[in-house]
Amino acid sequence: MTPATPTLLYIDDDPGLARLVDRGLTRAGFKVVHAEGGEQGLARLAQGGIDAIALDQHMPGLDGLETLERIMAIADAPPVVFVTASQESAIAVTALKAGAADYLVKDVQGDFIPLLQVAVNGALKQAALQRARDEAEAEVHASRDRYAALAAEREVLLREVNHRVGNSLQIIASLLHLQANSSTQDDVKAALTNAMGRVAAVAQVHRRLYTSHDLKSVMLNQYLEALLEDLRRSAEGNRMSRLTLTAEPVEIDPDRAVAIGIIVNELVMNAVKYAYPDGAGPIHVELKALGDDLELAISDDGVGLNVKVDPRSTGMGQRIVSAMASKLEANVERDPAHSGTRIVLRFRRVNAPPASISASAAAG
Repeated sequence: MTPATPTLLYIDDDPGLARLVDRGLTRAGFKVVHAEGGEQGLARLAQGGIDAIALDQHMPGLDGLETLERIMAIADAPPVVFVTASQESAIAVTALKAGAADYLVKDVQGDFIPLLQVAVNGALKQAALQRARDEAEAEVHASRDRYAALAAEREVLLREVNHRVGNSLQIIASLLHLQANSSTQDDVKAALTNAMGRVAAVAQVHRRLYTSHDLKSVMLNQYLEALLEDLRRSAEGNRMSRLTLTAEPVEIDPDRAVAIGIIVNELVMNAVKYAYPDGAGPIHVELKALGDDLELAISDDGVGLNVKVDPRSTGMGQRIVSAMASKLEANVERDPAHSGTRIVLRFRRVNAPPASISASAAAG
């Protein structure tokens, strides 16, 4: 902000002309301080309180250009109007390149003083605008730094939350596993094992988020591979030794990854229990991208439609698959051409926006 009475440092070795400048600019509302040479002007500038400088070119000792160079080396130096009696445009170009805010040709009668007043006022306004821009840019940078610090803190907290949730879910899954192993009733053992798989499917997502660089998405192929490895380890005997996965690299949001993981867990466990009554057999999970859609298939080469329904079944797995498919807005189909059982789900990478939002966007 320019003060009400700005102080001008006039550096010129001509005392008579300096008096004319003093009288003329004082009437225009300036306080004028005179220095008779470059060294004296720099010494006065160092004392502070100078808002603008008018600097003559030809002076003994340090000339105007040398003095200008010294002034420009000072941090937050006031604006400089370069004054000379020379008509050579090369001097003006040199002065402006060196950092002068304006350039003015003077005369010995002082007729240039009104022009000097205009030039100094313009330089002060320009300097004020530049300070405002610098302050605004500094505030923007400070805001960005604050935002970056908050984002980094938020990321650390989210990783910690995912880590703690993942650990808690893993503990629950381990407790269910222990309880299943200690149970003597087959239906209780099966129910606890299924519950353990569902909890582990959710825990894997949080584990992926904790170890990933991106907290907003999960690499679905890596998640499914880890989930199937959990299922292999948790299976009794060797019934899942032929559980395989073919998956393209796909990123998806964590909520949808949870739904997909639970579906895979249910359908794989269902194949383990019913596809091969006489032992183990291959179970294959396949994930591929079809443009904006994804296709997930779980297949086996077992008894297919000839499967015997377990009278103890509660249908919980089927209800869970239906609920998760609804969350994904997925189409679930059984492949009639497959000799065993092949369940295919097709869904979009992201959910479609609500109808009201789509209508608003279309109207806009």
